[in-house]
Order: sequence, then C-alpha cells, then structure tokens
Amino acid sequence: MSTEICQLDHYDSRILAELQRDARITMAELGRRVHLSQPAVTERVRKLELNGVIKGYRAEVDYQQLGYGIRAIVRVGRAEYARVVKLVEQTPEVINAFNVTGEDSWVMEIAVIDVGHLDAVVTKFCILTETSTCIVLNAARENAVVLPARRENIKPQIRKVTGK
Repeated sequence: MSTEICQLDHYDSRILAELQRDARITMAELGRRVHLSQPAVTERVRKLELNGVIKGYRAEVDYQQLGYGIRAIVRVGRAEYARVVKLVEQTPEVINAFNVTGEDSWVMEIAVIDVGHLDAVVTKFCILTETSTCIVLNAARENAVVLPARRENIKPQIRKVTGK
C-alpha cells in the first residue's frame, strides 16, 4: 500500500464527486458539469485512473431485489489471519471484510437469504473463533461521496465554558 498521496485540484475533486454519484455519466456531460471541455475531462479521468485514484467502476445493486432479505455485520475474534482470509474467499455471502484493530480481528458485512442462511454463514466463522452478529435494520448512509482529504477542513469543536 503506497503512502504517496496524489495531488488533486478543484476540477479533479469535482470530477471524482460526479463519477461517484454516477459512474455511467458521459464524458461530455461530465465536462459540462465541471466546466471543462470533453477532451480535457477525459484526460483528467484517464490520469485519475492511471494514478490509482479511480480503482474501477461497478454497479450498485439492491440486495433485497436479488433475494437477500438480511444484511448483517459479523465481528470475528482473534484467529489465524490466513485461515480467516481463506474462509472469506470461500464465502460468497461476505460483501466486505476488514481486518481491524481492537477486540475483534475482523469486521464483515454479509448478505443472506434468511435467518437459517445467516446461521449457516456465521457458524463457518464460529468454528474458527468467537463471533458477534448484528442484523442491519437500515442504513443512514451508504456509498457516500469521498473527496480528497484536506487537513484545513478539520476544525475542532470549541465550546466556551462560562460560570453562568
């Protein structure tokens, strides 16, 4: 994992925001939205792709429409890293799997058909170590637009304490 951060300007940030909202947008329309010519915006997108800022494009799907009635977050305790990775790779219900710090070693998002299916998937991981499962009721935010990090945008909340 590279620690080098690609320097992006205002146009690049706007391009990224628009593509994250709609990756199927035409280059001509993208150019109109960010106030650049179609060739200029195409070149900038190509550079963002070459620099690894844009890693790919994909369709966002509705799990319910595909027959998955339950989404859950599964926390997995300490276990041998390679065994967990192998099990994740063998478990298509795992949508996202993150190796994390803290009490748990892994946090995963899974999609399953029903409670019986949930039990079957979680049991695979229970064999390795302890788990904890939470069923997702709804999502307040998913796939939010991510723009370049800027330290100047971070402002600590300062509250005055008065004796009144």
